[in-house]
Amino acid sequence: MGHAGGRWQEASDDSEEEDEGVALSAESEATLDACSQLRNNAGFWLLGLCNNFAYVVMLSAAHDILSHQKVPEHNGTGPIPPSASPENTTTNTSRYDCNTISTGAVLLADILPTLFIKFSAPFCIHLFPYGLRVAICVTSAWGSFLLVAFSTSTTQSLLGVVLASISSGLGEITFLALTSFFNSAVVSAWSSGTGGAGLIGALSYLGLTQAGLTPQDTLLFMTIVPVIMLASYCFLLAPPPQAPRCGWGVCKPKSPRAPSVIQQPLLGDRLTLPQMTQKPQLTLQEKEQVAKGLLKYLIPLSVVYFAEYFINQGLFELLYFQNTTLNHPEQYRWYQMLYQAGVFISRSSASCIRIRKIWLLAILQCLNMVFLLFAVTYMFLPSIYVVFVLILYEGLLGGAGYVNTFHCVSEESKPEHREFAMGVACIADTLGISLSGAIAIPVHNYFCHLP
Repeated sequence: MGHAGGRWQEASDDSEEEDEGVALSAESEATLDACSQLRNNAGFWLLGLCNNFAYVVMLSAAHDILSHQKVPEHNGTGPIPPSASPENTTTNTSRYDCNTISTGAVLLADILPTLFIKFSAPFCIHLFPYGLRVAICVTSAWGSFLLVAFSTSTTQSLLGVVLASISSGLGEITFLALTSFFNSAVVSAWSSGTGGAGLIGALSYLGLTQAGLTPQDTLLFMTIVPVIMLASYCFLLAPPPQAPRCGWGVCKPKSPRAPSVIQQPLLGDRLTLPQMTQKPQLTLQEKEQVAKGLLKYLIPLSVVYFAEYFINQGLFELLYFQNTTLNHPEQYRWYQMLYQAGVFISRSSASCIRIRKIWLLAILQCLNMVFLLFAVTYMFLPSIYVVFVLILYEGLLGGAGYVNTFHCVSEESKPEHREFAMGVACIADTLGISLSGAIAIPVHNYFCHLP
């Protein structure tokens, strides 16, 4: 009896030890998951920051790019004699202080390549590994800073802006598609990072030029940003088992403890990972159905971005106040910085505030655009600080439209459709921006030819 009791006691002890081992294993896995989630959130935040950085800086530098304010003795902090900017003579007969070329031209150079990429990519981008796409993004962003910094003509500068657009457009559709393999929290991290790019990009350009650096030296200093993007993608992300775990197009072997994968990444890894369950490719008809289902979010988002970028690139330059200590280039940089500050705040607010009525944001942004258009036409605003408040409000609306649209798309899409849906949703804001740039140029020319 005692012997049996001893065996029972030993079995009980073994059972308790096994339970403790399971508990410790579960606790360690939970800790590992929390650590991985923290890394992924940080990684996507940095990817969002770096991806949009060059795009934002080019818009912040638009006035300088068109004015060629790269000589140290002026540095955008004082009036520039005509000899310093032969390609950009101010229109003396107009009531407005205008560039000969609208900053909308920089916007178009910064967005049209993105528009082309986003329209074509959802249907063919799955043929290219994620690593290759990231390599193109990094190289294009780095080249854009160098080309604009050393440019000797407006045409060369605009080519540099085009490179920034290629990097931003390809990066956005790549990284948003990549979020479909991760916890949905990374969408908020990505969105916050893109908002941070606006604020940090505009503020750093403003701060460095105000501190005495020329626009050229400022752009050269910013070549570190593409390197940070590369490091974030290669070393910071902790991809889950179902994610494409790839470097420069070479897939790493799956962990032996990883569970079976239910999704096939967009890399064609059939030879590398034959044991994976293949996700069937969506047919053209299925893709059309997914796209149609997203229109209730995408159309309002396009309107939001059309209105705000019409303000930014069509009206900012015309909202010039002479009764301040800031000259025209400085005022333009402050407008861009305040707008990006509003975008950053609202894009980082998704965990606190969710808005599903994107059409309401579109209406408010259009009202903002109409009011500022009347302000430019009749010049009735008494102070630049009123414009500062309106621009901050504009950024809040735009950032809220972006982050809430992508959250709605991510939550309402079926798992097998989510990767494609997130890529298609990228088209909406780009289309709105492109239309605003095309309209901003003739509007700018109209106002600048008024007596």
